[in-house]
Order: sequence, then structure tokens, then C-alpha cells
Amino acid sequence: MLRTSLCDLLGIEYPIIQGGMAWVSTAELAAAVSEAGGLGIIGSGAAPSGWLKEQLRKTRQLTQKPFGVNVMLRSPFLDEIMSLLLAEPVAVVTTGAGNPGKYVASLREAGTKVIPVVSSVALAKRLARGGVDALIAEGMESGGHIGELATMALLPQVVDAVDIPVIAAGGVFDGRGLVAAMALGAVGVQMGTRFMCAEECTVHRRVKEYVIKARDRDTAVTGISTGHPVRALRNKLTRKYQEMEKENLSPEEIEKLGVGSLRRAMVDGDVENGTVMAGQVSAMVKKVQPVKDIIRDIINEAGLILGRLNRQVIN
Repeated sequence: MLRTSLCDLLGIEYPIIQGGMAWVSTAELAAAVSEAGGLGIIGSGAAPSGWLKEQLRKTRQLTQKPFGVNVMLRSPFLDEIMSLLLAEPVAVVTTGAGNPGKYVASLREAGTKVIPVVSSVALAKRLARGGVDALIAEGMESGGHIGELATMALLPQVVDAVDIPVIAAGGVFDGRGLVAAMALGAVGVQMGTRFMCAEECTVHRRVKEYVIKARDRDTAVTGISTGHPVRALRNKLTRKYQEMEKENLSPEEIEKLGVGSLRRAMVDGDVENGTVMAGQVSAMVKKVQPVKDIIRDIINEAGLILGRLNRQVIN
């Protein structure tokens, strides 16, 4: 059994958090991860509070264990989402795309742990001073919106810069990634891409097939010129993005291309004209598995690696 301080902080069995991915992390996946001993996260994305309220209801029907919600701070429904989470508190709120500062005190008063995602040391320091419970240091290997630093470089710098727990994200796939993250000072990991191919994940089957077919260089980063870079699997849409950026079109014109594209892929199954947000570990995903098997395999492998490393050091 592999247990860290993150388990005590969140009331979970294993130091594994499932990433809150819009149109991917629904009640079914979040509940399955929590039931298997990790922390499941509902991805609220840009959805209205009514959608999230229904997801909260479904998740509570499926599990009595702690779970959380990821809140995108650029959501047009941000205030109503936060109001819902104060009225119906969850164990954890993770945040992305900004500073959750004005919501931290009220969320914590409601009994919710606040854990923002950061991609730089400067933001990590600022949020730590704001009273959050922990941080997720996410490297650019991850799928979706990314920063500039890779996990190997970002993680130890964030760990050294703050005095609160740090969770690693970006490029984590298996027990090797978990052990490596712990060696760099993390108390656990957040994983997204591997859970996309969980049996309980409700994304379209074509998305799962596309991830499984991916090779090591099959992700692309688009949107650099707009200031909002995104990593996704290469397809017709990513090539169109890159063409528009080469033509120096305005950020507004480029971002219009992405409207509705995530749902088009994840829900409708259009893996050529939709955005298949996925990380660089996509090439390591070989099959669809139940969540409990994914988590079991990660924890078992991590235990074997730690034992082997201990023997090597002693010898």
C-alpha cells in the first residue's frame, strides 16, 4: 500500500487525482476513480450550473467517497458555479486558467479544499500566500491548456518555492511516473489522459481509439500566438490552426475556430474536426481498462519500483 500525506489531506486511499477534463470527466468517471481509492474530479468546463448540479447528484448516487470539481476560472458561468459549490460543497475544488483568490476563503469555510493548477513558480507563490490547501504543478506534457515548462523542470521548482503540498501533473502515466514525481518532491499525481481510456469514461469510443493509436510525436500545440496554447492529438483541426497561425491571423479569428470543437470530438466522436485534448503519454495508452485496474496497476508498479530502488541503494 502506497500512502502519502495527500491521502490524509483528501481522505483518499491512494495519492492519485483524476484530472478534471471538460466533456470527459463526468459523474461516471469521477465516481469510479473515487470508488477505486483515488480522487475523482468532475470537469465543469464552460458548462452552466444546472449541468453541474445534475453531475453532483449523479456522483453522490454512485459513491459516498470524497470527490471534487474542477472549475475553469474563464467560464462564463463562474459566479453561478461557485455559488452552487458553496450551497452543495464537495471535498475538493481544483481550478485552472487564473487565480481563484476571491473564492478561496468562502470555499474553505464551506469545508472544501482548494487546489489550483499552476504552470509557473510565480503563480505558485502568489496562490500559496492566498491560503490554498495545495497546488497542482502541471507541465507542458499534459493535454489541454498548457504552460511553458516541462514537469521535470517545473515540479521541483514549485516544491522548493512553497510550503504547502504539491501534486505533479503532466506526463504521468504509470507507477514509474508516480515514483518519479515523489522523488521530485510531490505528494501525489494528477492524471488525465490515461483515464480517458477508462471503461467508465463516457467520451465517444472513437476518441479512445484515437488515443490508443497515437504515437510518441502525435500531439501538437496550437494557439501559441493567441496566448492560450493547447495540446491535442494531431488532426485536420490542428493543421488548420497551424496554417492560420503561420498566416498571422488575429487571435480572435484563430480562437473562433475552436468554438464547440471539444464537444465535437469528445461527445460526437469527430476526431478529425474536433479538439482531442490529450497529453504526450497518449502513445503509452494501449487499451481500455476499468478504473480500478488502472489504479491497481499504478500502485502495484510503484511499490515494486520503490522496493527495487531501495535494494539498489542498499547494495
